[in-house]
Amino acid sequence: MQQHQIVSREQWVAARKAHLTHEKEFSQARERLAEERRALPWVKVDKSYVFDGPNGKVTLGDLFKGRPQLVVQHVMFAPDWEAACKSCSFWVDGFERMVPHLAARDTTMVAISLAPSAKLEAFKKRMGWTFDWISSGNSDFNYDYEVSFTREQIDQGVPKYNFGTTPFYGPELPGISVFFRNEAGEIFHTYSCFARGLDMMNAAYQYLDLTPLGRHEEGLPYPMDWVRLRDQYEPQAKGACCHG
Repeated sequence: MQQHQIVSREQWVAARKAHLTHEKEFSQARERLAEERRALPWVKVDKSYVFDGPNGKVTLGDLFKGRPQLVVQHVMFAPDWEAACKSCSFWVDGFERMVPHLAARDTTMVAISLAPSAKLEAFKKRMGWTFDWISSGNSDFNYDYEVSFTREQIDQGVPKYNFGTTPFYGPELPGISVFFRNEAGEIFHTYSCFARGLDMMNAAYQYLDLTPLGRHEEGLPYPMDWVRLRDQYEPQAKGACCHG
């Protein structure tokens, strides 16, 4: 960690107010970006998608639960895996309790993965999650919304992930997709984000960004190497704290 100047409270407030000016500039830029995002054109979803849920088959329209907006968290969980991706689970832990709040604003949130429904339900129980988690293993949904890729696509070496801006780093990759359903029942794809575009959805990272150490991921084999499934973190050793 870099060395920090130690100052009086008055000097700290002055420095903090100078930084606050930059934070307000960022907030205003973020609001402009959100307006631009809401103004993006839409694509009508003409394909009929059928998913497998714990209670049987459901369509894309069913997932809205009568609300006009649907947010899909694409969770990496291949059919032959025994657990979901630890990084995706890091995000999912954060949205688990948001579902009722989003519903109050006419928005349904679900997770969708390729793994069969029985595996999803078993892992959901292990993690203590309560959100709806649906299997797309018998549909083209993951491939159409570019979070799953065939071996042929990967071997061709032509980037498709993140709108072709990010090279493949696996057959299963994370993302979020947003849909709107009008009163006539027509469904439209309105937005998707991938890779670092997901960063703003991780509340734990945003909290870490407030701290002196930040995410402190420098020197790791890859930035999220430290992340574990919530029930796999080792208890902190006694005496590890500077106060003993």
